[in-house]
Amino acid sequence: MDQKSTREVQDRIVREFNLFQDWTDKYEHIISIGKKLAPIEPVHRVDSNKVHGCQSQVWLHAHYDGSKVHFQADSDALIVKGIIALLLRLYNDRSPGEILETNPDFITQIGLDKHLSQNRANGLLAMLKQIKRYASVFKAQNP
Repeated sequence: MDQKSTREVQDRIVREFNLFQDWTDKYEHIISIGKKLAPIEPVHRVDSNKVHGCQSQVWLHAHYDGSKVHFQADSDALIVKGIIALLLRLYNDRSPGEILETNPDFITQIGLDKHLSQNRANGLLAMLKQIKRYASVFKAQNP
């Protein structure tokens, strides 16, 4: 089966969140998404994989197979774990170029940017920057 385009993934996320009327339900959905995130391998739960700029602990590991970037992530905070899981739905198993070219428009489309505390918003930005940083390094290694 072909992988969905980044636009299709974002459209699906927006449709999912449009099913919920209030932010209590949307937060619950984010938490449920985080609970489904595959666990990060213990060997990758190390300081060198921590995302700096997050108030919560977030680990993000990336592996490049020469064509696609594969991510694993985890967090000690349920909502943050859900947020990183949403980002991975968009960016996991993509080429470095595709990652670098894709802006996470779904964040504003679902209103998440307006419903995060300043600390969580900073953490979201830090996670996104780290994903893009990995993609940049991998793209430079294999142009």
